[in-house]
Amino acid sequence: MIQVIDYKAGNLTSVVKTLRYLGAETNVTQDPELVRSASKIVLPGVGHFQATQLLADLGITDAVRESIARGAWFLGICVGLQWLFEGSTEAPATAGLGQFGGMCERFPAMYDGAELKSPHVGWNSLENVRDDSRLLRGLPAGGFVYYTHSWRAPVVASTAAETHYGGSFTAAVERDNVMGVQFHPEKSSAVGLHVLQNFVEL
Repeated sequence: MIQVIDYKAGNLTSVVKTLRYLGAETNVTQDPELVRSASKIVLPGVGHFQATQLLADLGITDAVRESIARGAWFLGICVGLQWLFEGSTEAPATAGLGQFGGMCERFPAMYDGAELKSPHVGWNSLENVRDDSRLLRGLPAGGFVYYTHSWRAPVVASTAAETHYGGSFTAAVERDNVMGVQFHPEKSSAVGLHVLQNFVEL
């Protein structure tokens, strides 16, 4: 059973629908006790980083920490990936989970002497895919995935894949049982289905 956390932020329905299409049993919850005892957790999200404050308010942040420490598999999607870092300049007063070091920052207005459009919307490729990634197993570099975001996570030691737009940013992050993707796997056609299938099969 995958516990999908509902914090009133965006793409919940399409993520659940895709996971069920892949044969996964899912439950949508705001109950910290269900999160605490889960074997797999998915945190989807679209929109403002401030929305993740609800996770702390409901006691879900602490439940996720305990669950991860116990060895549960965790996947954050879009804002769910950003929440795995220390925080975001989008909402400086809202703390992230802090599993990975660094802050998420807005795309620069200019890059290489030209204006950079933000948000970054549409298809872009995965580069520098880590050979040992379980989440991205079987995916070659260069596969295209779908993005829509204005803030991005820095490239860190645990980055499992990068995408280039206004410089490199973390497309996927993975350390042990904690994983996240900035792109929307539920909207990323065959590549996205492959990523979610890998998670379901863990």
